[in-house]
Amino acid sequence: MNNIRCFINQSLIALTLLNVAMFAKGAIAETITGLSGNVRAEISYDKPQEYQYKNVRLKIIRAGKTILDKKLPQESESDRPSSSLAEKLKLPVVDLDGNKEPEVIADFFTGGAHCCVYSLIYRYNGTSKQYTQIRHEWGNAGYQLKDLDQDGLSEFESRDDRFAYAFTSYAASGYPLQIWQYRQGKMIDVTRRFPKSIAKHASENWQTYLEAKKEGDDGKGFLAAYLADKYMLGQQKEAWQQVEQVYQGSDRSKYFAQVRQFLRETGYSN
Repeated sequence: MNNIRCFINQSLIALTLLNVAMFAKGAIAETITGLSGNVRAEISYDKPQEYQYKNVRLKIIRAGKTILDKKLPQESESDRPSSSLAEKLKLPVVDLDGNKEPEVIADFFTGGAHCCVYSLIYRYNGTSKQYTQIRHEWGNAGYQLKDLDQDGLSEFESRDDRFAYAFTSYAASGYPLQIWQYRQGKMIDVTRRFPKSIAKHASENWQTYLEAKKEGDDGKGFLAAYLADKYMLGQQKEAWQQVEQVYQGSDRSKYFAQVRQFLRETGYSN
């Protein structure tokens, strides 16, 4: 009996070592990097198999000295770093608020067909010599870094993901424009400061509605997004006249009431 137990124990140990060896052999170690001045940031992780990510770590180095080195929490093993959200940047290390200290933007995708995306933004505190972090949720939308007002600081151009599924399927949903600025550790919605961008976006939503209508879709998702854009421009009266003229579905009264209520609940109207 003792010999059997010994054999079983040895077999279990051998199996464990084999699994470790197979993991070590099969896992792919990857690193995403970013650099600005003397600040370098790295996100590293292991990828044992497709859609599986482990040991996700963020390291921030200043003038050759490691200031932050920590394992990042994951909601699941499919929760993974993304290097494709910010244009032309793998791991954005940029001064977002004009204090001459670059922030580090670590983007993540939780997996799934299209949702969800979030950013961890790290800011250096010169007094404590440490980094503080906030998390911003983008939902399905993601963002692009653009210096929209040409002041040398990038805005986050995105869309209001609350409109996903609000009036139709995800594929047929439209979205109003959203623009965010990062200032002293906080994200601020500054969309209304960019009326030209809103007007362009409203026009795009309207054109998308017309195209959807030609293809047999009722376009309700795009009309709702168009109205939201127009509310931000103070042109809601004109926009409602257009929408009431073009949308003649049998549910028009119910749909219009739902849109008005939704725009109130999401802060576009009073």
